[in-house]
Amino acid sequence: MPLEVEISLRVPNTKVRLLDENGYPIDNGSVRFKKLIELPSLPKPGSSLELTTASGKSFDCDVVRADWHEERGLFVLACQYSKRSIPADEYNALVHDSDWQMKPLI
Repeated sequence: MPLEVEISLRVPNTKVRLLDENGYPIDNGSVRFKKLIELPSLPKPGSSLELTTASGKSFDCDVVRADWHEERGLFVLACQYSKRSIPADEYNALVHDSDWQMKPLI
């Protein structure tokens, strides 16, 4: 039976820092990308997941931890992008994908 989980993805900065609408560098340390997905089972911390965007881009992430969210009745998987930096095209695919939502940590 598939299990619905929320991915809370931390991504690194791009090699060439992207700028926001005011011309300031975007700091990805203060945001998470979230998406609901179905998995066959709950992955253990340290395991790897392949995630996708609507544009067809796929990337790997590492599961850091899994927390049960009582009010929503689902697990939230804290994940981290598996490489040291994210290419600008993958970052833009995440930002412009309606399934992935950027949420500030504040």
